[in-house]
Amino acid sequence: MLMMMSKAAMPLDAVVNALQTLRAPLQQGEYDLHRLVMDALTQAGLPFEHEVPLAPRCRIDLMAGGIGVEIKRGHVDKARLRSQLTRYAQCPRVEGLILVTEKTVDLPRTLCGKQLRLVCLNRLWGIAL
Repeated sequence: MLMMMSKAAMPLDAVVNALQTLRAPLQQGEYDLHRLVMDALTQAGLPFEHEVPLAPRCRIDLMAGGIGVEIKRGHVDKARLRSQLTRYAQCPRVEGLILVTEKTVDLPRTLCGKQLRLVCLNRLWGIAL
């Protein structure tokens, strides 16, 4: 689903800053978190696309310019997540990645030479104090 789109490059930090404004209530479904993330990007005036195919059987939750945003709820399998994020990072369209998750996940700062940032909701107001 196309929300807003721009060919202009978007800095990773601009997207991270917008997402750090999230205040997610407990017991949100994953698509509720998608909506909160899209609302935060819209409020920040950042164009994005939702459910973007990057390659066959490879679809990322959001793209804000060249920045891919993947949203995970609940417990995540670190090996499976790293494999998924690596597939995304290998796509030419992806210039950087942001993982939005409820809990802290230990991941490298780069994958395939592209920056990877974590926005952890339990560190933001509203999900856990």
